[in-house]
Amino acid sequence: MSIGDVVNILRGGIQQVLMMAAPLLLSALAVGLVVAILQAATSIQEQTLTFVPKMFVILGMLALLGGFIFTSLGEYTIQLFNRIPEMAQ
Repeated sequence: MSIGDVVNILRGGIQQVLMMAAPLLLSALAVGLVVAILQAATSIQEQTLTFVPKMFVILGMLALLGGFIFTSLGEYTIQLFNRIPEMAQ
């Protein structure tokens, strides 16, 4: 196993994490931005007003994309396990 193989495995892992987390983080970011604009426009400074919508959006995104996320993670894990014999040589 060469350094290039290790780098490819690490790159694949980082790409997998980004692919799983990006939709959740971007949706929470968008909701947070909208709520912050509404708070600035109405002068309402309630802390829970930002937390609750983000929580519901993240849960909704997990409900919508959960199958894709876990399928993708399972496929990546299977690829890693299939590479174990190659790594042992």
